[in-house]
Amino acid sequence: MKNIFLLLIAFVTVASLQAQPINKATADATLEAAKEAEANLDYYNALERYADYYEENRDLDIAFKIANMHLQLRDYNKAERWFKRIVNKRSRKKPNPYMPEARFEYARMLKMNGNYGEAMSEFQLYISEAEDPARIALARIELAGCEMGREMDPVPGLNVENLGKKVNSKYSEYSPILYAEDEMYFTAIQSDEVIVIEDAKEDFHSKAFISRKGKKGWGKPSALGTNINREGYHTANLTITSDGQYMFFTRVLLDANQMSESKLFMSKRDGNSWGAANEVQGVNGDYLVKQPAVGELFGKEVLFIVSDMEGGYGGFDIYYCTRTGDTYAPPVNLGEVINTNRDEETPYYRDGTLYFSSDGHPGIGGFDIFSSAWNGKTWEAPTNMGKGYNSSADDLFFSIDEEGYNGFLVSNRPGTRSAHGKTCCNDIWSVNKEKVVVQLLATTFTGKDPLNGATVELQPIIDGVPADKEVSTKATSNAFSFSLQRDIKYKIIARAEGYFPDSLTFETTGIETSLTIEKSLKLNPVPEPEPEFETYTIDEPIELENIFYEFESAEILSEAEPDLSVVLELMNKYTDMVIELSSHTDSRGTSGYNRKLSQRRAESAKQWLVDRGVTAERIQAVGYGESQIRNRCVNGVKCEDEEHKYNRRTEFKIVAGPTSIQIEKTRLKKKN
Repeated sequence: MKNIFLLLIAFVTVASLQAQPINKATADATLEAAKEAEANLDYYNALERYADYYEENRDLDIAFKIANMHLQLRDYNKAERWFKRIVNKRSRKKPNPYMPEARFEYARMLKMNGNYGEAMSEFQLYISEAEDPARIALARIELAGCEMGREMDPVPGLNVENLGKKVNSKYSEYSPILYAEDEMYFTAIQSDEVIVIEDAKEDFHSKAFISRKGKKGWGKPSALGTNINREGYHTANLTITSDGQYMFFTRVLLDANQMSESKLFMSKRDGNSWGAANEVQGVNGDYLVKQPAVGELFGKEVLFIVSDMEGGYGGFDIYYCTRTGDTYAPPVNLGEVINTNRDEETPYYRDGTLYFSSDGHPGIGGFDIFSSAWNGKTWEAPTNMGKGYNSSADDLFFSIDEEGYNGFLVSNRPGTRSAHGKTCCNDIWSVNKEKVVVQLLATTFTGKDPLNGATVELQPIIDGVPADKEVSTKATSNAFSFSLQRDIKYKIIARAEGYFPDSLTFETTGIETSLTIEKSLKLNPVPEPEPEFETYTIDEPIELENIFYEFESAEILSEAEPDLSVVLELMNKYTDMVIELSSHTDSRGTSGYNRKLSQRRAESAKQWLVDRGVTAERIQAVGYGESQIRNRCVNGVKCEDEEHKYNRRTEFKIVAGPTSIQIEKTRLKKKN
């Protein structure tokens, strides 16, 4: 019976619920009446009579039938109570024939009613009792889902609300899709009355509807025309292309409340209405096709579908069909990363991410909504969307708008309008994710005092490359506010006349809720009188005379930091300057070893600067080894140590940007 909810569209009863209770009938007559009602798919009356019979005879077979019928009707509370009766049934004369499978279903109903702790205990008992490896593996997946449900916090900033009784009837609604900002399409039977399929003239078929949004919310739906809703067929599982020009949907036939045929059709927009529907070529076959979704793979337009065709992983799988002109290539299975030996349903594709529902991946309910990103070649492992998107019941047909903040899902979670019990039928729910606003508040100081009149630059660094700057100047305040994007690295630089600039970098990675990031920049005044400077031109080596290393080591010593600080200040001052930072050795040792050692030392000095905010692309670290000896002490020439020391040095020079720079004479003066 799961198919009637997940493969089609709604639950339908087929006989009157007004039948009179059997007060005086014999037990046999009561049982016969129950069987007759069940054969006629009149499950409500069948349940009533089976329950009467059980109360009189305590027949375990009947209890198991009642439990499963409540499960088929998705009345999880009653199903839980009846499976519990079976689990607790003890007899010295004969073993319980429905164990341990009744325990499995009892545990599953506990889970779907949100009783995760009790469900875990029952699943663990089932695993200890069961013998079927496949069923044990399934129980372990359910156990993992219970653990998730118990530990998972609700998704922050998420609001999920029932769309209300104007849209949702007491039967099930399915496949909501936003056509425009104020137009939504979906499929449903749309009835608040009990539907009795006794009269061939009575219209009990699912149809496609449109609802428009006004000042008071979504309005009463109206059915589409006969081009879409064909007499004698259930219209189900619709979707619309992003340009709004094509609608895909299925036409379904039932046989004894089960799908006997489900084929995919397409209609093109014709002015203000939809044109005649035609069967989609290349997709349909001797199998069920449902739940189309438009997407893109390998740079080509595809249709995602759900099917039970042979060769799948079990249950219903998700496939894709590549468009070739007006037809589609045969379906291709998405593979075992997405599909399991259970059911994968309701695909939806947006900007490189596939959203779908599954009861084969670990989830906190029956069907949970998952997402999987496409990296251009393969699908990433599915991620559970989290509590809020998912509940302990069934959650399907997720869709979202372009910005990713507003959408829909379909669920039978508590709060739905249901014809039977609290969870029999699906409703459409709105999904609203709080828009995450990230702000930067940068303040400038000199010492402990606020520094007004500074200029603050904010520069995004995307894939290691600086992007366009945003500059803000305030003469009467030391506070600067900027709007930020998430998952970006930023650099901020504060400058003020008469002060040395200050800069720092930070990232907005992993931010999920609105946040103001506060950063302080401290600018030190330039001392008076102004120092004397030396001018260096492009390609002129500038020696850093205080950079020393331990023997055979590339680690930066504390004595070297003042010289590197000068380079850091220059890089911040001349923001377009690119330098070559080089290290040299004397001729002692092999040339290969000297080159590698000098390269490590140059890279070490570069990393010191990068760690303090200089973009790596602005520094070319080069180890020259012994290739640029400055005196006679080349290989084979005997020299004193002082002569060799003259060749061991670290230098930098301008290779791009300003043609000349000035450096205070005393800043690079040799300390020892």
